[in-house]
Amino acid sequence: MLNQIKTFFREHLTPGADETAAAEQHRLQLAVAALLLEMTQMDGEVRPEQCARVQSAISEHFGLSQDETRSLVELAEAERNDATDYFQFTSLINAAYAAEQKERIIEQLWAVALADDALHRYEEHLVRKIALLLHVPHPAFIAAKHRISGGSGA
Repeated sequence: MLNQIKTFFREHLTPGADETAAAEQHRLQLAVAALLLEMTQMDGEVRPEQCARVQSAISEHFGLSQDETRSLVELAEAERNDATDYFQFTSLINAAYAAEQKERIIEQLWAVALADDALHRYEEHLVRKIALLLHVPHPAFIAAKHRISGGSGA
């Protein structure tokens, strides 16, 4: 698995980029992708519209091609499956992201949760838990939900 991750990132490094910074960026990409993928599992049924929203969020957030996004999702799924908790992901994000970037992740989690036009209580619980782990204030947590749901309070 580690070789797959290294190969993916070696293939997608920009020429002359500092490898340490690039490796950190790739770990962050995996962390964000793993959290988004976790949302697809929360209500016990993986729905295509949620998976599509994860792909779209990853592609847009990191500026990746369709193939790069697909590869990252595969690697993140393996990371998610091996994880014992969310801290390994949120600690990376906390160390590198500003408050606005963390709020954007919460917004993306809401988007995945609401992609199927339904909000399961476990989905809301996950967004709430990740928001707490990322130190996103409650008003920002609610504002992100309203931006995604169009203010309907879904």
